[in-house]
Amino acid sequence: MTSLPLVIRPERPGDADSIERLHARAFGPGRFARTAYRLREGALPMADLCFTALVGTYLVGSVRVAPAEAGGPLLVLGPLTVDPSFGKRGIGGSLMQASLDAARAGRHGLVILVGDLPYYRRFGFAPVPPGRLLPPGPVDPARFLWLELRPGALETVSGIVRPVRPFAVLGGETRG
Repeated sequence: MTSLPLVIRPERPGDADSIERLHARAFGPGRFARTAYRLREGALPMADLCFTALVGTYLVGSVRVAPAEAGGPLLVLGPLTVDPSFGKRGIGGSLMQASLDAARAGRHGLVILVGDLPYYRRFGFAPVPPGRLLPPGPVDPARFLWLELRPGALETVSGIVRPVRPFAVLGGETRG
């Protein structure tokens, strides 16, 4: 039997449909109502921080990162998705590390997410102190996590987290 290697690579535009199918399998139709999705609603994923995992030509994992702000810029990581049949093989951790390394290299300061602390703690995430950042919907405070990528970045944000939506160009005029 031949073993196919795992390849972690930057997300490509042609990956979008496969990623959406992966999200649907992993999270189901109710995913759009969750606060984790609302944190990045309308924001475009940042191509330089989004990665995919492939076994052969089969996309088995994805991590996306979108811009947000709360009195200052920050990143929202998620979803981190691995095909359930490829779970428990370190794929999620490899995707996380690739994305966080790229965010540090890009001199970003802070990343937040909604997730399980026992999993994300190994990457350095900790709960957001109560009242410091406010998500756009209900979330278990123990699952609302942040990671400082650049010293001092935690002090630059507070308040309601809002996704940063792209500008639209209408009739030659830019609108935000």
